[in-house]
Amino acid sequence: MRLLFIFLCYLVSFQVTASENKQAAIASAHPLATQAGFEILNQGGNAFDAAIAVSAALAVVEPTGSGLGGGGFWLLHRASDGFQTMIDGRETAPNAAHRDMYLDNNGIVDKRLSLDGPLAAGIPGVPAALDHLSQNYGRLSLEQTLAPAIRYAKQGFKVSSHYQKLAGFRIDALKASIEAKATFLRNGQVPEINTLITQANLAHTLEQLAEHGRSGFYQGDVAQKLVSGVQQAGGIWTLQDLKNYQVKERQPITGTYKSYKITSAAPPSSGGIVLISILNQLEQLPLSKFDSVQRKHMIVETMRRAYFDRSRYMGDTDFITIPTTQLTSKYYAKSLAASIDQHQASNTQQLPLAGATKGEDTTHFSIIDKDGNRVAATLSINYPFGSAFVPAGTGVLLNDEMDDFSAQIGSANAYGLTGNHANAIEANKRPLSSMSPTFIENDNRLMIIGTPGGSRIITMVLLGILDFVDGKDAQTIVSRPRFHHQYLPNKIQLESIGFGTQEIEQLKQYGHEIKVLSRQYGNMQLIIQTETPHRLTAASDPRGEGLSLVQ
Repeated sequence: MRLLFIFLCYLVSFQVTASENKQAAIASAHPLATQAGFEILNQGGNAFDAAIAVSAALAVVEPTGSGLGGGGFWLLHRASDGFQTMIDGRETAPNAAHRDMYLDNNGIVDKRLSLDGPLAAGIPGVPAALDHLSQNYGRLSLEQTLAPAIRYAKQGFKVSSHYQKLAGFRIDALKASIEAKATFLRNGQVPEINTLITQANLAHTLEQLAEHGRSGFYQGDVAQKLVSGVQQAGGIWTLQDLKNYQVKERQPITGTYKSYKITSAAPPSSGGIVLISILNQLEQLPLSKFDSVQRKHMIVETMRRAYFDRSRYMGDTDFITIPTTQLTSKYYAKSLAASIDQHQASNTQQLPLAGATKGEDTTHFSIIDKDGNRVAATLSINYPFGSAFVPAGTGVLLNDEMDDFSAQIGSANAYGLTGNHANAIEANKRPLSSMSPTFIENDNRLMIIGTPGGSRIITMVLLGILDFVDGKDAQTIVSRPRFHHQYLPNKIQLESIGFGTQEIEQLKQYGHEIKVLSRQYGNMQLIIQTETPHRLTAASDPRGEGLSLVQ
């Protein structure tokens, strides 16, 4: 029966609609994770319990994008009192980390060190965040909410074409780790479709977390194995690093666009600030008067300006001060928008701003329960399969989030993002992120949205918001062609399909350099609710293998 259910899940339409009150919706990047969330809701759990189950299930069945060895942001809305918060489970730099740790003898950044192997790994935040969610917001125990993930780890999940593609991309790094090679490859090669991937060691680690809470991961036997494995392979973790890790609750970034309220991720994510900056600029511009090409030109120019500020100002607010009030103010956005030429691309090196001095990795899910509690969560281990390193006996695939720091001022990370002193490597600091779990709502309509995609996350969420405000349905929003600009490199990135030759030539006439990507990107998961008439829809990106359901 279980296999039949999974098969039917794959066949279900990407969009599911409900016309009754008191229903719940989940959209996630893997059918088994969506199933795990509903399993917990059906046991009496709330959206926050379901978020624990989905997060843990994705750690098992989608090792390409997230895991216990990574981090994430969980944006929460509690229906009973309207309370909203962001759970910051972002990784932290080990205490021995320092500014020059990825430079070679010539002072040049060695990207392999910040991408492959345990030296690339920050201290994970996901296990602590799941315990924090359970202790402070859930109704059920961790033993209940982690049970589906433990079952999946023991029984296994089947290799998909998506898994094959990313395993092939990271095969050399996976082969370099004995445990990763044994778990995720077969005889050193990408597994065949439908190969069963079982993870007994990961099941044991999840069981320790279920029984002991955060101490089951950050102290005791699991912690000893993590640190021993990291240090033996050249990493710098210590037991004290694990013990010291702390989850933070952050006030979300909020703003308005037309009649809608926007609630999004706070630093150390740049998502909320950059989103609000772009939307504030767009509010100053007569977008409805432009044709399709000029509209794209104007949106690109607002992206360029907001990402420029990202590179200058943003980092971990526990270490630096970000001028958030200025960057999210409509007055400041008005001055940015005024500098945009409606017919000519800006020169990135000469932006008229004072003081000038990162897909299919990562994962996102959206949940709303019958009571109206909601979660938008974006989780990551950074690059596909993270650092591709698994400490022996743990089953935990470690992140390579240290690459999200600025290893050297002006040096680009794996997603082409450049940084400044604000995001330089420091001990115990959290690297800047682009993850952007977001709510957008007015009195009648709500959207819960997010996506993976490295540096393109923010602009994907932006385009989704613009489509939502324009009245597009959930399926259309997740399916539409995407474009992106991030200040540097100075190019509009277009998806491989959806943009015609004439449109591209017109953008070039505006002075833009165009890069047509070799493939599509992103894996958006969203939920839309309308009050009058009451209607609940959920959609999973057709670019991925996710499942959205309303029950």
